[in-house]
Formats: sequence, C-alpha cells, structure tokens
Amino acid sequence: MRKKIIQLAYALFGGALALTLLPYVWRLVGDGNFKWLDNGLVNFIIGALIFFILSIPTWQLVDQQIKRLENYLFKQSPLALLIGSLTTLIGLVLAVVITTPLQRADNFLLNAVVPVLTMLVMGYLGFRLGTTRLDEWRSILANLNTRGRRTRIRKKSADNQSDVLTDEETNYHHYKILDTNILIDGRIVDIVKTGFIEGTLLVPNFVLYELQYIADQGDDLKRVRGRRGLDMLNELRETDSVPLEMWEGDYDGIKEVDEKLIQLARDVNGILITNDYNLNKVTQFQNIEVLNINALAGALRPRVMVGQQFEVKLVKKGTERQQAVGYLDDGTMVVAEEGRNHLQEKVKVEVTSTIQTDAGRMIFARVIAD
Repeated sequence: MRKKIIQLAYALFGGALALTLLPYVWRLVGDGNFKWLDNGLVNFIIGALIFFILSIPTWQLVDQQIKRLENYLFKQSPLALLIGSLTTLIGLVLAVVITTPLQRADNFLLNAVVPVLTMLVMGYLGFRLGTTRLDEWRSILANLNTRGRRTRIRKKSADNQSDVLTDEETNYHHYKILDTNILIDGRIVDIVKTGFIEGTLLVPNFVLYELQYIADQGDDLKRVRGRRGLDMLNELRETDSVPLEMWEGDYDGIKEVDEKLIQLARDVNGILITNDYNLNKVTQFQNIEVLNINALAGALRPRVMVGQQFEVKLVKKGTERQQAVGYLDDGTMVVAEEGRNHLQEKVKVEVTSTIQTDAGRMIFARVIAD
C-alpha cells in the first residue's frame, strides 16, 4: 500500500512538473513540429509516466526516509510537535509576507525561486526556534496554567464569599519531574495508577540516557536495575492515569544529573519526585519542592504505640551489645534489646520507642520472657 501511494505521488508530481516545463521544451525543439504534443493532457501523461518509471528503483529510498521521519515524530513529546508546528507556520507566514512584493517581478529567479527558498529557510528557522527552547515554553505554559487556576479559584471564592482554596494557588505545580532512582524503584507506577498524582510527569532526556548507560553496564546488578528503570518508564507511557512528557533539552554546563534535575525544576516550576535521600536534602536546602516516596511509604505504614506487644523473628545481630534486629511484614525494622540470644527465633517483644527517618520507621523494643 505504501509503495502504491509513493508511486502515485511520483506520478502526480511528474505530471504537474510536465505541465509547467514541457510547453517550453516543445517550443525550443522545433517550429511547430511538436505542436500536436503541446497539449495539457498529453504533457501530464508524459510527465506522470516518466516519474512513475523513476519511482520503480527509487521508491524504497523515499519509504526509508518517511519511516525515519515517523520514528523521529513518534519520539517527540506532544508539546514539542505542537510548538514546532506553530512556530513553523509562523515562519512560513512571515516568508509569504516578505516575498509578496517579489511575486510581481518579471524575473523567474525573483518571483519563483527566491520565495520558495525564503519559505524553506523561514520554516526551518521557525521549527528550530520552537523545538530547541521547549523548557521556556513549558515554563510559560506552566505559569499560564497556574494563573488560570488562580483565576478560577478566586472567582469561586468570590461567589462563596470565602478564600478557603488560597493554598492551592501556591502549592500546585503542573510538572512532576522523575529522577533515575524513582524509575528504578518502580513504586511510582503503582502510585500513578491510583490517581493520587495530578499534573504531568516529566522525564528529562538526561535521565533516560543515564538509565540506558546503567542498562549497558557489565555488572549484572546494575544492568538489571537499568533495564527495570526503562521498563517502568515504558509502563508509565502506556498508562492513561497521568500524561507523560519527555524533556528534550540539556544543561551542557552542568555535569551532575542531580544538579540538572534541580535546575530543570526551577525552570519549569516543577516538583521533583525521588527516593534519593541525598537529593531530597539538597533540594530542600535550595528551596525546591520534592515528593519523597519513602516518606509517603512511611506515613502509610501502621503506627505502633509504646507498650504494644507483638511477635517478630530476629534475623541478625544489632550494632549495640546484646541487640538483635528483625523486620515486620511491611519492612519496618525492629531493634530488640537483649535479643542476641534469640537469633533466628520468633519472640514476643514490647515497644519501648519509635523513630521516623527518611529511610523509614524504626521500632525499639525489649524481649518479653515467656
């Protein structure tokens, strides 16, 4: 089917070209000897036939270029395609405005060649200016989106004679930026499917490249982690719960991926989603908002009260003398005093204290003698 369409396009182009050029050819070849050929229908058929014959050995080359273009467009984000199309259209309109006076000239070069070249150059420049500054476009759209939300919220508040939604004006961020660790972790997929995250997930190209680099490592553990991150990214792309966009830009002057993520969060007014302890601390210091998956998981774990008793299996030695460590079903660490003599045993303990860290909750308890 593609072959027939390409060959048909060849024939139509050849026929249209022949309608323009062949009348001049017949006049140059002879004085009226080919007058019977100087016919629109005949010229079109001749041109279409010539180009159809040319399409037989060359249509595959055109098909390959079309496939490359399809693959390129498929990899682009919807925002990149939209902005690129609009800026290309603006470039073409400017080219038409600029070359309109030249179309009245008698010179073929001025009235035909120059306008076409100008449209090609302006269209290309428009496309490049649109697609190479996507971070700025995202920032503008994010600000417009936030401003629109503020307008709607304030209008509602005015109607209700209250201002209870003021916090939403300042707390909402359209873009949720995913880092490498959160994709490898994989829990973000389940959270997204529950619908608790709103806005648009944004994955920078440099995060994708880092995942590819990890997946190509010789170390089996790193390779598995990298491939898991890529699988999670593909799963997020297929889900309809939250839109996913790829950020095509990069920060050539910044080497570390974490620093690039922080700069991107500033540029697009976004929030970082991570489970990286160090990145979490750095972003808080630099006044960048962050959603920590470990903090969320800790908040959702069942709370344990001081004095509560339960059974736990002690699996390894603790750091202090006579301590032993066990784990609850949800992964919470339990440090049992005087439990070292009960390793690999299931014992009854009583909670003495609990602490909450960015890595999770820790429970301190003492072994209760039977």
